[in-house]
Amino acid sequence: MTARSKDTAQPVLDDFPYRLSDNVRFADLDPNNHVNNAVYASYFETGRVTLVKDPSHALIPDGLSWVLVRLDIHFRAELHWPGKIELGVGVVKLGRTSVHFDQVVFSEGACVASARAVTVLVDLQTRKPTPLTQPLIANFARWWLRGVDRV
Repeated sequence: MTARSKDTAQPVLDDFPYRLSDNVRFADLDPNNHVNNAVYASYFETGRVTLVKDPSHALIPDGLSWVLVRLDIHFRAELHWPGKIELGVGVVKLGRTSVHFDQVVFSEGACVASARAVTVLVDLQTRKPTPLTQPLIANFARWWLRGVDRV
């Protein structure tokens, strides 16, 4: 890692209840020989999709699906190949039809990128937003980011 963001609010990986490891791939690099900015969207997608599509978590009701409607990424440091990364995901807000996640990518103990992702629950037939049910809200309870008030 070389260039770093001067943002002092650094996320802590242990605050994220859902975590998984991945590898930096050679194909992730750009001509500057660091991970291309666009690749981070894939890293964040891997974290969210791995969480919600795991059948044991029961986060996708029958006939419904999640659609990403917003992804705000903060690039904090360069990331290079080869390397391992740790991905973290935590719920920070539940809306009427949406779930807001904070996400991070860590490398060698440092946060190299963070993001806020907003997903909306949609009916697979109509493609219209669908309200979260109480069972679904209960299933998200274990994935709240540590330190975030559940409002």
